[in-house]
Amino acid sequence: MSDERTGSLSGLTEDEAKEFHGIFMTSFIVFTVIAIIAHILAWMWQPWGQL
Repeated sequence: MSDERTGSLSGLTEDEAKEFHGIFMTSFIVFTVIAIIAHILAWMWQPWGQL
């Protein structure tokens, strides 16, 4: 049986790397959207220029 993981720095196969990338990007986008909403709500509550 040949080892498909040879030559990869991460030790992942191409399919595993693509799956990880998809999960990572989805998580990053969700986190960014939540952070943007939190900043907008904080700005509406107390604008930073008036502290």
